[in-house]
This record gives sequence, structure tokens and C-alpha cells, in this order.
Amino acid sequence: MDKWDLLTARLAGLGVLAEDLVESFSRSGGKGGQNVNKVETSVTLIHRPSGVSVRCQEARSQGQNRFLARLRLVEKLESLKREEKAREKSAIEKIRRQKRARPKASKARVLKDKRHRAVVKKFRAQVKAED
Repeated sequence: MDKWDLLTARLAGLGVLAEDLVESFSRSGGKGGQNVNKVETSVTLIHRPSGVSVRCQEARSQGQNRFLARLRLVEKLESLKREEKAREKSAIEKIRRQKRARPKASKARVLKDKRHRAVVKKFRAQVKAED
């Protein structure tokens, strides 16, 4: 298996179809002399469903930049997926913590405070104002 096959497999694993990708080319700047000034070697790749876009102009050849752009896109999509899973996991954990029963000592302390408050309020009502 060569690097393109491995990259295609990673894209397929994420559910990215070739039809979902919009690829455009432009002239890149920087080092490379006449080649980068005359040939459209810079690659911009957009994944339509997610709206993620990447631009690559590192290499002097368009083929290498196409590969690198796809690689960056895969890495970006994987990190977004990881972040989403982490958010879901933390939300589930938060709900689990909220549903967890209180420790007996804590519950007893809360009830004791409530009883104390009730006694304070009861005596407050018995005090009568003098004229």
C-alpha cells in the first residue's frame, strides 16, 4: 500500500466522499523560482458537509500539495471528531454526577441545617411587637 491508499482509507473511515471535496488551485508564492510563479501549485481543499477548508502551498509540485492538503483535512476532521466525543462524554459525566446520591453525612448535615432554620423561623413568629 502506498501513501495515497492509506490516506484514502482514512478519508473513507471518516465518511468523506470524493464528491464532498471541492479542490481549487492557485499560484503560490515564496521559494520555488519560476515554477511557483508560472504554475498553479497551491491547493485549497474544502469539505462541503462540514465546511472545513485547508490550503497547502508547502511543496513545489501540485501533486505533493494535493496530498498534503488531504492529509491536513483528515487531521482536522479527526480532531473535530475527537472534540465532539469529548464534549459528549463530559456531558454524560456531568449528568451522572448530578444523579449520584448524596453521601449520608452530607444529607444529614443538610437536614440538620433545615431543622435549625425551621426553629429560628418558629421563634421569630412568636415575638410580638409592643405598643
